[in-house]
Amino acid sequence: MKIVSSHPQHVAGFVSLLGRPNAGKSTLLNALVGAKVAIVADKPQTTRTTIQGVWTTEQAQVVFIDTPGIHQADTKFNQRMMQSIQEALDQRDLLLFLHDATRAPGPADEAALAMVKAARTPVLLVLTKIDRLARKDELLPVLEWFRERHDFEDYLPVSAPQDEGIDDLRQAVLQRLPPGDPFFPEDFYTDQPERFIAAEIIREKILALTRQEVPHSVAVLVDQWEDTPKITNVAATIHIERPGQKAIILGTKAERLKRIGTEARLELEALLGRRFFLHLFVKVSPKWRENPAFLRELDWRAQLGVETLGLKGDNEEE
Repeated sequence: MKIVSSHPQHVAGFVSLLGRPNAGKSTLLNALVGAKVAIVADKPQTTRTTIQGVWTTEQAQVVFIDTPGIHQADTKFNQRMMQSIQEALDQRDLLLFLHDATRAPGPADEAALAMVKAARTPVLLVLTKIDRLARKDELLPVLEWFRERHDFEDYLPVSAPQDEGIDDLRQAVLQRLPPGDPFFPEDFYTDQPERFIAAEIIREKILALTRQEVPHSVAVLVDQWEDTPKITNVAATIHIERPGQKAIILGTKAERLKRIGTEARLELEALLGRRFFLHLFVKVSPKWRENPAFLRELDWRAQLGVETLGLKGDNEEE
């Protein structure tokens, strides 16, 4: 459905967020959109696919695309993530290249920047996490490093958690977008289906509540989704690669699994505005990151064709 804009100066466009792992892309996406559309964790490679968040005003609509961190692809799973990054570089009106301002740039940043430069699209440099700097002049050597390597459209320091520099960044984006009508209705804020949102929120809670060796080895699939007038029933399987990781997620007497389920359910209810019953399983799926069929199943775009099934009982391990 095309929406006709009555504002003669209305602008609209697609803007991709790129950068190395843990640069703060998902946190910034949520701040720019003004709603939680991407999960956030203090661990690299939290985002695994492109996610759209839409910010709409009377004069503009911006479709922001979050991407996985630019990294060396050493598994089929990582290769798929890098492919999604490459796709996010194509046919965009503007790119935001994010860099953690607390970290000195180096060779890996040079390689990441080379991908962005090859796209030949205008780029803003966004220096994130500035609230963690002891002094603002610590930004200067980082800025100089990037200035020597690319002619960015602008250089913008931000702190998404503190809402510092976010309005300036929005304005810098709007100034560089072409005139155009909105792509989506004004109340549309993400392209993700609710099933995928639920799976990602469960994964976010796992990232927050488990040790370092689990995050890259965990995947969540929603197996069953049933809407009723009073409650939405959801069953999901947490896939990990090794039995030891299963024990970590379960915790003593399955207490950690119960906590993961409770925290995910409460956030889902707050985000989607209705009651949920959440039933979690844990399953060892060795080498799932090298299984093409499983990776296709993880893609939420493929999940749109999955039918809703019936449900089982309380939380249990499989």
